Amino acid sequence: MKQKTIAIIGGGPAGLSAAEVLSATGHAVSVYDAMPTFARKFLLAGKSGLNITHSEDFGRFATRFGDANASLRTALDAFTPADIRAWAAGLGTETFVGSSGRVFPNAMKASPLLRAWLARLESAGVSFFPRHRWVGFTDEGHAFETPDGRKVISCAATQFALGGASYPRLGSDAAWVPLFVGRGITIAPFQPANCGFDVAWSDLFRRFAGQPLKSVTATSRAGTFPGEFVITRHGIEGSLIYAHSAALRDDLRQHGQATLSIDLAPGRTLERLSRDLARQGAKSSFSNRLRKGAGIDGAKVALLRELLPEANRYDPQELAAAIKALPVPLLRPRPIAEAISSAGGITFAEIDETYMLKRLPGVFVAGEMLDWEAPTGGYLLTACFATGRAAAKGLDAWLGRR
Repeated sequence: MKQKTIAIIGGGPAGLSAAEVLSATGHAVSVYDAMPTFARKFLLAGKSGLNITHSEDFGRFATRFGDANASLRTALDAFTPADIRAWAAGLGTETFVGSSGRVFPNAMKASPLLRAWLARLESAGVSFFPRHRWVGFTDEGHAFETPDGRKVISCAATQFALGGASYPRLGSDAAWVPLFVGRGITIAPFQPANCGFDVAWSDLFRRFAGQPLKSVTATSRAGTFPGEFVITRHGIEGSLIYAHSAALRDDLRQHGQATLSIDLAPGRTLERLSRDLARQGAKSSFSNRLRKGAGIDGAKVALLRELLPEANRYDPQELAAAIKALPVPLLRPRPIAEAISSAGGITFAEIDETYMLKRLPGVFVAGEMLDWEAPTGGYLLTACFATGRAAAKGLDAWLGRR
């Protein structure tokens, strides 16, 4: 078989996964990235432990991608969370399952895994070109801005993995969008995913910025989940908020408003709270009544006061109801540049079952460039790995038919 040149544009997890598959095909594989080093967002994720995948039952795992569940299923079936753990072990990175079911490297770092991965790809003949910013299609192939000026490369096939629109300082800036739109590709607008929200806090309450609210539950259209979140100067953020972010974001977009309901005392029933609050002496301060009758204090009491200024005048039943379902009115999602990930991208109607763009034969796309989103918990990385590999297999098959 005659060797052909393959360009992978984007050096994050989806692009590197593609390089791994394609480096075994006998073709010449080159990876281009705008940044000075590769997989910068992957490294940033590793600073907090690198949640690489999730251990839950795969049947449940595969339903975590919302409207894209069916579109992603074949790719996920071909590279499951168990496969990811075996792959990491093959690179010298053993993993463990945390108490939440999330999977982490034993070393709790991304850098050793990435170094081993890049070294293995280099030994397989993959060429790497950092500081190569893709700036468009040309008649010859692709144009790049480089430290040495404009450069045009030609190739037999291309796989794009340029990411979404979150963390633009790390390379995922969605600058590619108008260039694809110019080729007639339909792209759903990017929106923040796994993000915080703005709330109209008073200046007095902002002094609680940075305070966590632990052992609470939150309810939205997405359901009811336990966890914790953090008060910020602008509003709220944290893992519990991220679990609701897609539903809340969509409610704000569609209806102009969204409210998150917080249970400040999930371990106590409404009846017990009403009874215990009624036992508190009328001369006790509001804070003492809440501490003794409801087991809440600190930032929880401050949040109750902030959102319901007249709560100290409520009777025990009204106060108990407020504690069990405290409404937090949201203004807007935080900017997409702050979001952990993004929703939106190239619609699945634009690609065939091999991840090739129907309008651009020989051009494949993967990762966060596509219109899907996932909750935190290792789902995002897993789908990036899986779609990168699926698109690479599609590319190899397409070349084989040429």
